Amino acid sequence: MACNVYIKFVLVVCVSWSVSFAVGQPFKAVNLGNWLVTEGWMQPSRFDGIHNKDLLLWRINENTFNFRVFNKQFVGLSQQGSGTGLVAESNDPSNSETFQIEKENDNSNRVRIKANNGCYLQAISEDKVTADFQGSGWEDSNPSVFSMTVLSDKTLRGEYQITNGYGPDRAPQVMQDHWNTYITDDDFRFLSSNGINAVRIPVGWWIAKDPSPPKPYVGGSLKALDNAFTWAEKYGIKVIVDLHAVQGSQNGNAHSSSRDGYLEWGDSYIQDTVDVIDFLAKRYGNNPSLAAIELMNEPVAPGVSLETLKKYYQAGYDAVRKYTSSKFNNMNAQQNIDYINNDRSSQLGALTTSNGPLVFVGEWTGEWKINGASKEDYQRFTKAQLETYGHATFGWAYWAYKCQFDHWSLKWMIEKQYVTL
Repeated sequence: MACNVYIKFVLVVCVSWSVSFAVGQPFKAVNLGNWLVTEGWMQPSRFDGIHNKDLLLWRINENTFNFRVFNKQFVGLSQQGSGTGLVAESNDPSNSETFQIEKENDNSNRVRIKANNGCYLQAISEDKVTADFQGSGWEDSNPSVFSMTVLSDKTLRGEYQITNGYGPDRAPQVMQDHWNTYITDDDFRFLSSNGINAVRIPVGWWIAKDPSPPKPYVGGSLKALDNAFTWAEKYGIKVIVDLHAVQGSQNGNAHSSSRDGYLEWGDSYIQDTVDVIDFLAKRYGNNPSLAAIELMNEPVAPGVSLETLKKYYQAGYDAVRKYTSSKFNNMNAQQNIDYINNDRSSQLGALTTSNGPLVFVGEWTGEWKINGASKEDYQRFTKAQLETYGHATFGWAYWAYKCQFDHWSLKWMIEKQYVTL
């Protein structure tokens, strides 16, 4: 029977000698996902307080938006003729590319869209829309009334959307409350008492700009990460800092804090991203709890080219080494670069290669796409993965520690005795 197994091999730069490695025991880790980098699917209720929470892309406020289309340009008013035609020619939105969306009171799928000239968009024909309607009403015959369908399965719910959605007045408190309660000292105590000896903590590029990151991001995640290191040292847990979201987005997904689903990270962003790695290495490089810094989470080809990735990995590796020892000489940058050229079967085989680069299974989970699976089925499935990934020379990290969906939550799996570590 085929099953979908969610695993990932990641490139990390090891930065401190670990007691675990001294006695030949790779890490048994868990991902603290949805803490310092928002993953809305894991806890959708975090978005409940946002007015018009179904409209999160290119949102200026709860009623005002920009529209970016498939050529990566913004819809706005034409500068030709009467100035009421619509074109998509601008790379940066201005007032001309700003629109208000008004919803019908009794049917939120029916909308009217007002341009910055004060007129509403209207359908002139099947292939022509202009911004010159000045009437009112919601009659079916009204050419300014449009039917709007939001594809909920395509909606991005990441750090950008939640901070931008709540806005500058509410987002700071909303995020601070989340950081203060989602992961606490007690969680580290729980993990330590249940056999977890490391945590992988996803962070976003804006953490290096704390306490005043660019809008819409808000300050405070750096203090939360500092707290994690304090708790880790208290309970004998190692920390892997994972740069999960880079400026421009390396995969277009919500968990990389993409604004609208486009992957735009490339050569022009390398130095900005290295600066984040430099910041993290400088701040935590000598912390006894630091085990590794992951240079980037899940870059996607062909949007991110191998050549660009090689340049970045080398520069990121060099940045880390400025602040840390080089005791892991068996895991240099070039070995890691060569390693990413291998296909999945080669990677799996390398798990048992004693003289190869250190291998870390950065994300795996006990969930699978099997209908009607029993508790015993889940136990056997999880046990099989533990036995396999236990051969990874740097260890593994379960995704995630907490999640609304039970089998994705290691805390739930432990408490309900689905897994024994």
